[in-house]
Amino acid sequence: MEFLDVLRRRKTTNGAFLPDPVSEEHQRLLMEVAGRAPSQLNSQPWRFVIVEERATIEAIGRISGESMTTAMSNGTFFERYKPYFRFSREEMERRRDGMLFDRLPAPLRPFTGQVFTSRGQRLMNVLRVPQSLGEENRKLVAGSPLLLGVMLDRAEYRPGELSSFYSVFSMGAAMENVWLTTVELGMGIQFVSFPMEVPGRWDEIVALLQVPDDLELMAVYRLGYLPSEQRRPPIDWSSRERKLPSQYVFRGTCATPQEGWDDSVTPPP
Repeated sequence: MEFLDVLRRRKTTNGAFLPDPVSEEHQRLLMEVAGRAPSQLNSQPWRFVIVEERATIEAIGRISGESMTTAMSNGTFFERYKPYFRFSREEMERRRDGMLFDRLPAPLRPFTGQVFTSRGQRLMNVLRVPQSLGEENRKLVAGSPLLLGVMLDRAEYRPGELSSFYSVFSMGAAMENVWLTTVELGMGIQFVSFPMEVPGRWDEIVALLQVPDDLELMAVYRLGYLPSEQRRPPIDWSSRERKLPSQYVFRGTCATPQEGWDDSVTPPP
C-alpha cells in the first residue's frame, strides 16, 4: 500500500519550488532509478544532463517564457490543444481528462467563452495576456534549482524504425521512475514544454546544453524541493481528473469494457 500511496500522490508541480539546491545524494538517486528502468535488449538508450548553472537555467527560462508568449499570441496553443479544454464541471466529470478552464491562470479566466474565436484572441493580445503568462512561465523555470535534460542515443532512436518505439518506451519508463521517486524525496517536477511549440526555440536549448550530434534532446524537466505543506498533500480519492477503469480497460476483447472496477477510486475500508 505504501507504493500505491506514492502513485496516488504523484502529480505535476505547477508552482514554484524552494530555492534550496537539490542535494547530490538525491541527484544520484534519481539517476540510479532512471537507469534501472526496463529497455529493449538492455539497450539503455537514455542519457541525462543535470543543469544547476544559474545562467543556463535563466536562459532556458527566458526561452520558455518567450515561447509561451508566442504560442499564446498567435493562437497556436489554443488551436492545437482545444480538444483538451473543458468548460464545465459536468463535462470534466463525464470525460475525466483534459483541463478545466476555471483552473487556468487568472488572466485567462475572463475569456473562457471567447478563447477559440478571433475576437477573443485579439482581445487577449490587446490586454497583453500572453505576455503576462509568458513572464509567469519564465519565472517558474528560471527560479528552478535544477533542470534535467533527457536525451536518446541516435544509434537506438531511429525515427521510422521499430527501435524508435522501443527507445521512447524505455525513456518513458525511466522518467516514470524519476517522477515517482520525487514524491518520496519531497520534490516536485514539471515538463518544460513551450519551447517545443515554437519553431527554432528548441534548437536554442540544444545549443545551450551542447547536445552532441549522436544524441537527440527529447525533453527538459524542472525539479526542486516543495514547501513542507505540499510534500504530502491529502489524496483526492474522487480523482475527478482521471478516467474510470471502465473508460480505459477492456475484458477479453476491445468490444467489452471492464465492469465492476470503478469503485476502486474510493478509499479502501
